[in-house]
Amino acid sequence: MSGDSLMSGSFVVADYVVFALMLVVSAAVGVYYAWADRGQRSSGDFLMGGRRLTALPVSLSLTASFMSAITVLSNPAEVYRYGANIGFYGLSYVMTMVVTSEVFLPVFYRLAITSTYEYLELRFNRATRLLGTVLFIVQTILYTGIVIYAPALALNQVTGMDLWGAVISTGVVCTFYCTMGGLKAVVWTDVFQLGVMLAGFLSVIIRSVVLQGGVFPIISDSQQGGRLNFLDFDTNPLRRHTFWTITVGGTFVWISIYGINQAQVQRYISCKSLTHARLSLYINLLGLLSILLCSVFAGMCLYSVYKNCDPWTAGLVSAPDQLMPYLVMDILGDYPGLPGLFVAAAYSGSLSTVSSSINALAAVTVEDLIKPYINMSEKHLSWTSKGLSLIYGVLCIGMAGLASLMGGILQAAISIFGVIGGPLLGLFTLGILCPFANSKGALSGLLSGLVVSLWVGIGAQIYPPPPKMTRPLSLTTEGCNFTTTDSLNWTSTALPTEPASITTAPLHNIDGNPLLADNWYSLSYLYFSPIGTIVAISVGLLVSLFTGGWKLKVESKLTLMKEDTTLYHLVKLFKDRVMRRSGKLDLTRDREKKFGSANPAFCDVELDLTKSSIPT
Repeated sequence: MSGDSLMSGSFVVADYVVFALMLVVSAAVGVYYAWADRGQRSSGDFLMGGRRLTALPVSLSLTASFMSAITVLSNPAEVYRYGANIGFYGLSYVMTMVVTSEVFLPVFYRLAITSTYEYLELRFNRATRLLGTVLFIVQTILYTGIVIYAPALALNQVTGMDLWGAVISTGVVCTFYCTMGGLKAVVWTDVFQLGVMLAGFLSVIIRSVVLQGGVFPIISDSQQGGRLNFLDFDTNPLRRHTFWTITVGGTFVWISIYGINQAQVQRYISCKSLTHARLSLYINLLGLLSILLCSVFAGMCLYSVYKNCDPWTAGLVSAPDQLMPYLVMDILGDYPGLPGLFVAAAYSGSLSTVSSSINALAAVTVEDLIKPYINMSEKHLSWTSKGLSLIYGVLCIGMAGLASLMGGILQAAISIFGVIGGPLLGLFTLGILCPFANSKGALSGLLSGLVVSLWVGIGAQIYPPPPKMTRPLSLTTEGCNFTTTDSLNWTSTALPTEPASITTAPLHNIDGNPLLADNWYSLSYLYFSPIGTIVAISVGLLVSLFTGGWKLKVESKLTLMKEDTTLYHLVKLFKDRVMRRSGKLDLTRDREKKFGSANPAFCDVELDLTKSSIPT
């Protein structure tokens, strides 16, 4: 597909200037931190920001790092094709933050670890730690490849920027400031990049609102096109996006990212105090919701502008992920500099994700693969972390080449996280919430979870689910002012009104796929993660119980203690109030009280905590 056939506009000097400025500022932050921190040579400072960060930059950085170009380009296209019900991700974000701050954060923060996988060795054994580390490295490199490649592809097709030039420049700048500045540089560039992303979104939204004559026309267009499909409470797990798949499946995917993914944990552990860390999660929730809102609304604008002439079916763009850049060139093409801003937004999404991934990969490699086996001085370790940042940067650029061979981008990304993240989440949950899980149980749970989720995930890649399950909404090309030969009309057959009827499937369906493909493989891709998690936990528990796990004595600081939860403190506060009012105690409460104060583990822990807390 040549560039000229789709030039709805093209990049001018101003656009390149805006784009280059974004890259330059990002690189400058790296240089600044490399120069400011040249005195501190420890790998801990490089990888953890010296544990002195405050809530605000950390929260913005948490938001930016998994809101990549995938969010900027794919969410609007997703809304355009399947409707706005991905807005329910908002609910899954809220649940994720609560679970993370109540369950995972206190344990990791208390143990003061650089790598989350260190926890696996403390709690289970070294084999579990190594397996966890390797899985994480594979997952992150795969994901990062997609993230670098996605914007390059979309923007190359529409704006005519050079594809591999873009990929390599992204990779190089990113690797540069990661290698130079460490975690502090990553956090502060993320804050800047989040700003750029919001600016890019807002420019598109404001321009389309002006074009369509206000916000209400856009909403009513979406309503008429069936895009506001919020009331889809179908419980059928084979449907791609319903209220249930998005809130339940989405919650598991995001918990596996926020609760245990090194890139995220590393950030909120580098906060000054536990309160700062909790706060950063909740501020980050606001960031996530605002970006989600922007991207869903941008998708509605996209539909509103192209409701009579769908550029994708008409063959003007070759993939749905290019719709957003196409819209930008279409409506902002006359304003030099603004398309550049949008491109910079997509790229800064990528940069922030890639940089956090690179930093996390370096941290994990140093902590899990080098420190336990090789004795090195701090200075050496610091240089090694820098070298590793460089190597991983190059590896991720290489992965971008592979990503060019994968299908739909958003789905590929979430599938990777689901398939590998799900079982890992199960493993950590076993460690933190089940005191009697032992290492045999943990390993067998992890492996069985992986096998099952890989089986579903790969099956779904081979036999994609039928349109009656994914249900793309109708798109038309009637209003286009040019003639197209047989415009694809399969989209108009799958109207959202058809009732969800699940007939008992015959042994072989029409295409001759095996029966499995009809049900098991066409499972919504959001359910890959819960399946991995649930299989890992249940197998892990059974195996632990059969191999004598209940006799296990685990250090209480390695599992969730009831003092860790906010709920505990609220209840305590409430109880104290009530106690003060009613002078008399009923027997049960009395007995509990005595038991509580006499429990030695309780007192030890409390003393222990004061001793081992990190001096700030």
